[in-house]
Order: sequence, then C-alpha cells, then structure tokens
Amino acid sequence: MNKPVPNDGTVGKALQVLDLVASLGRPVRFTELLRLSDFPKASLYRFLQTLTNQGMLSYDPKNQSYAPGLRLVRLAHSAWRQSSLAPVASPYLDALAKEVGEAVHLAQLDHGHVLFVDKRKGTGNFDTLAAAGKVAPSYCTGVGKAILAFMPAAPRNLALQQQAFLKYTPATHDTIGGLENELRSVRQEGIAFDREEHETGIISIAAPILIDQKTVVGALSIATSTSRHKLSDLKAYRSVLLTTANQIANAASTWQFPTQN
Repeated sequence: MNKPVPNDGTVGKALQVLDLVASLGRPVRFTELLRLSDFPKASLYRFLQTLTNQGMLSYDPKNQSYAPGLRLVRLAHSAWRQSSLAPVASPYLDALAKEVGEAVHLAQLDHGHVLFVDKRKGTGNFDTLAAAGKVAPSYCTGVGKAILAFMPAAPRNLALQQQAFLKYTPATHDTIGGLENELRSVRQEGIAFDREEHETGIISIAAPILIDQKTVVGALSIATSTSRHKLSDLKAYRSVLLTTANQIANAASTWQFPTQN
C-alpha cells in the first residue's frame, strides 16, 4: 500500500498518485489505483482529475485507464538534459560498450535507490533488468554499492536506512552490517561487484563517478551473464572502467547535479 506523503499537503499527495501511475508501467484503471492507494475514493478521483487536466496524466475513455501524459514526458526530457549524467556521458558509454562488448549501465542515486539514466546493450544473447528510467535497490547492485561507498557518512547512513534488504537471490545482502563491511572494501578497492545479488545469472563490475576525486555523482558498470563470464573475468575490465568513469567525471565537472540522497 502507498501511504500519503506527510506534511506535503495537496501537492505531495497528487505527486504520490502520479508516482503510482508511472510506477505500474502500463495504463491503469481507477479501481486498481483505488486498491493500491490509501486515499479515499473521492480524494483519489480529485487528484486524478487535476493531474489529467494539467496534462501530467492522460485518460483513455474507451479503456477507462490512466497513463503518464505528454506534459510529464516533456518534463522528463528536460530533467534528463539538465539534471542527468546521461547527455554528457553518452559518447563515453558508446566507446566503452564497443570496446568491451558487454552491457554498460549509467546510474545515479534517487532517495536511496538506483535510477538508471542510460544503458548500452552489448549483445543480443542476454539482457539485464536495468533500463533508462528504471529504479533498482542500491544495496544489491554494483552501481548502487559504488555510489553508497563514496557518499559522505551522514547521507550514506540515511540511504542505508532506506534499504528494504529483501533477498532477491541467495547472494543478496540482508543486513546493514553485511553491506557496510562490503562498502568498506569498495572504498579501498575503488570498484564494486554485483555477485548475482539482484538477478540470478547477471554479474557486474562498477565504479563511482567522482567529481574532483571526492564528490560522487553517479556510477558506471559493465554487466554480463554468468553464461558468458565468471566473476573473476570482470577484473580485466577494471582499468577501462575506471578510465571511462574518470572521463565522464571530468566532462561533468562544470555541471551542477542534484545532491545524492
């Protein structure tokens, strides 16, 4: 169940409804939204009407369903251009994916979770769940751990409190203590690994993107299938991964990015 955002008034509640519709990834009818939301029927209908009138949602009268509207799409493109690493990183992702022949992921942190802002597919033989615009847990992804490890202590502790620690696979961390131990190693080594922690059969090596070698603004990973490589094989990508992460950081050094939280 999605609980209304406290202390944010009507705007916060309407945005929660917008988040709910967008998170489902498909057109959704009022009855389903009512079941998933904690809002009363009249309040939910009022929020949906307002969001539709403002173009943030679209309504299909034939199917009686709601979906993200064109105004929201325009805002998303604007945010992608102004607040995302994706535009500045794009040529470096192209070059890295071409060199390694594997999937390449670019991610930033959003309220303790990983937001994938760009991706390159390396081969048609396998794919990962990650895609631009998708959100994933940070505690069990290579990019997530690379970011968490290099965050200042206070925001990192807050982000750790936002983790659910669900066991996606037998390898997934299910305690803060276990994750913190690994994050210390990540800070020492400068890289993180996903050891089939989010998806069975998918492994990755990840590096933080550090502005001036100290401020983490995102992370970059090379992901592959266990049918193609062993985890130890990924260490061969360390040098090119770190080089590319540094190139992106240098290119992004004059940009102003949202604070990782």
